[in-house]
Amino acid sequence: MGVLSRCTSFALLVALALTSCASESHRTLTTQVVATYGTNYSGERAPLAIGKFHNSSPYMRGLFSEGPDRLGSQAKSILQTHLSLTNRFELLDRDNLDELARESGLSGRAQQVEGATLVITGEVTEFGHKTTGDRWLFGLLGRGKTQTAYAKISLNVLDVTSSKVIHAVQGAAEFDLSNREVIGTGGTSGYDSTLNGKVLNLAIIDAVNKLVADLDAGSWSTSA
Repeated sequence: MGVLSRCTSFALLVALALTSCASESHRTLTTQVVATYGTNYSGERAPLAIGKFHNSSPYMRGLFSEGPDRLGSQAKSILQTHLSLTNRFELLDRDNLDELARESGLSGRAQQVEGATLVITGEVTEFGHKTTGDRWLFGLLGRGKTQTAYAKISLNVLDVTSSKVIHAVQGAAEFDLSNREVIGTGGTSGYDSTLNGKVLNLAIIDAVNKLVADLDAGSWSTSA
């Protein structure tokens, strides 16, 4: 067998080996939900609309961060989902009124938009992340890194008639991700941007759980 033939055969073997190593996997993930999700509730469900949700933390609010409040918009979407899952409110959507009106016109059905008796507003008051690490024997035996994201939010429930704040809660959460490399095995990755959404979700769940727990305990009433 000539040199060229041997090289061609070797290349084919390498290509075959690489192809045979290809794999595919998929799975669903367990999502964090509010404590009252799926529970029975026979009390009054007041019509509730979500008002403004601002990011008042320094995160993404620097000199070069002009434009839409992406963190506030993300927090508002998460809040809407978890409030709906509490089974305690008639949640009213105010962000899609134009689309709803168009679809109502197309279907030939007159719109009957219900007014809210309560409005809930929110703020991301603290948000950020940090990275800490350590080295074993100056890094010769290994090193580790922990990425920590932190979020704190505030929610205020307002009576639409009087504009009074009838109840307020705060929620906070931390989310950690650790990597360790030991004598050349494993690895330490760069910052995982998905931690931002995860910690924001947990902080909002914490606040909504407190809001509902206070409601069930009689600390405030939807008929205020």
